[in-house]
Amino acid sequence: MKTRILIVDDHAVLREGMRNLLEREKDFEVVGEAGDGEEAVRLGSELKPDIVIMDIVMPKLSGIEAARLIKQASPATAIFVLTAYSDIRYILGLLEAGACGYLLKSARGSEIVGAIRAARSGESVLDPIVTHKLATCSRAGKGGC
Repeated sequence: MKTRILIVDDHAVLREGMRNLLEREKDFEVVGEAGDGEEAVRLGSELKPDIVIMDIVMPKLSGIEAARLIKQASPATAIFVLTAYSDIRYILGLLEAGACGYLLKSARGSEIVGAIRAARSGESVLDPIVTHKLATCSRAGKGGC
């Protein structure tokens, strides 16, 4: 059974490249693309993909709010963040919204593919930079984030 994926990013070239990367995998099927947060919520509700790969900063609706709304409409859908931003506020906001993974766009294609497979099987996947920031935040206590 193929993993059904929705790609959400406001940059068309990134969506195209991600589609090309993912469609090389026999167990992945890209079921849609969205260029903004509102479209992501609409397609996430309609298509009910297994995985949504989503950026944070997008037009119309942020990735954080879009993730929250997608999880409300389709709790079984895994939200996987792929972004250039490693700000602790974004990280915490997305994890609180229900994201199961958070990779930076500096990741290699093979890392993204592996992370999607891990997310599909219920695992959480975090970029090492994100893990470090969360650990630092945790050691500093709530006021240190």
